[in-house]
Amino acid sequence: MYYGSGYLFLLLLMILAFFANMGVKSTFNKYHKVRNARGLTGAQAAEQILRSNGLYDVRVERVNGYLSDHYDPRAKVIRLSEPVYDNPSVASVSVACHEAGHALQHANGYVPLSLRTAFLPVAQFGSQSAFPLIFIGFFLRFAMLINVGIVFFSFSVIFQLLTLPVEFNASSRALRMMNEYGILVDQENSHARKVLTAAAMTYVAAAAIALGQLIRFVLMASRRD
Repeated sequence: MYYGSGYLFLLLLMILAFFANMGVKSTFNKYHKVRNARGLTGAQAAEQILRSNGLYDVRVERVNGYLSDHYDPRAKVIRLSEPVYDNPSVASVSVACHEAGHALQHANGYVPLSLRTAFLPVAQFGSQSAFPLIFIGFFLRFAMLINVGIVFFSFSVIFQLLTLPVEFNASSRALRMMNEYGILVDQENSHARKVLTAAAMTYVAAAAIALGQLIRFVLMASRRD
């Protein structure tokens, strides 16, 4: 029963993640075709937010990939994908300003971002180690290995949960500043909200999948006891 219900629950979460990813791509592509009134590219919008907030030590760079945009707090660099960096669309500006929001979080010492950054190496170690330990533990019927693997996997779940307030706050900052600085105008701001809301749902889905996987592992381990 645990196996069947656990797999069904995880399958439902994976379906949720699939639709969340499809949703962000569809929403981005829709508003990527809508040019913003000021004609600002993603790079220019990010630069405006940075300079308006006195951040002159953060660079904005182009990076390969599709929706591979991110802020690197160690290098103090906003890396924007090619569809965002050079494009003057509502979607491009929304994504770029979201990443600028992360730079502001870093500069202001936003606690959830600091926690997530500090926890990243632990989460990476846990994610890489958990599955081999759990698999070997079940294969050898060694409960201690299974339990250690579950603890390690919980590190990646904690990281996913820490990511949620970081991403939602960055989007909130971006929406406020795009309106405050006149980067987007009128209906463009509601379009930006749709883009950022769709993107946020992918993080919610990722956290839900990680939590669901952890619950499944716990149920499987308890069934063996």
